[in-house]
Amino acid sequence: MAMQVVNGAQLMCSQGMAPSALVVLPVNRVLSSNQPAANIMDNKPMVNIMPFGACRSLANPTVASATAAAQGVLTPMPCVPVTPAPWTPGSATVLLANMPALNNDCKLMCTWGGQISVMVPGQVTELIP
Repeated sequence: MAMQVVNGAQLMCSQGMAPSALVVLPVNRVLSSNQPAANIMDNKPMVNIMPFGACRSLANPTVASATAAAQGVLTPMPCVPVTPAPWTPGSATVLLANMPALNNDCKLMCTWGGQISVMVPGQVTELIP
């Protein structure tokens, strides 16, 4: 079984250059290990998903233009995540606020081509399927 993801979980983006922390607001009213538990809709950029340092994806317009200005030398630019879709797949049997709970096997796709994954779930005592 997978671990339940909570506020403060450590995230990493495949196109980012630094880890980030998940911010879970207490709107779901469920705590796990004394932290707000996340569901698949905790995907809002700059609310739940914070920047990952610099972005190195050429699909990101700022990276593409900086790389073009540097005559083709990849030039990472500050990360601003764009995550319009929810985390997938979510827990099949555990619901928080009528949405599947977030576990550490879930992935989140960024519009700029990065895949965001959970490195550390924020707690180590609660398992969910």
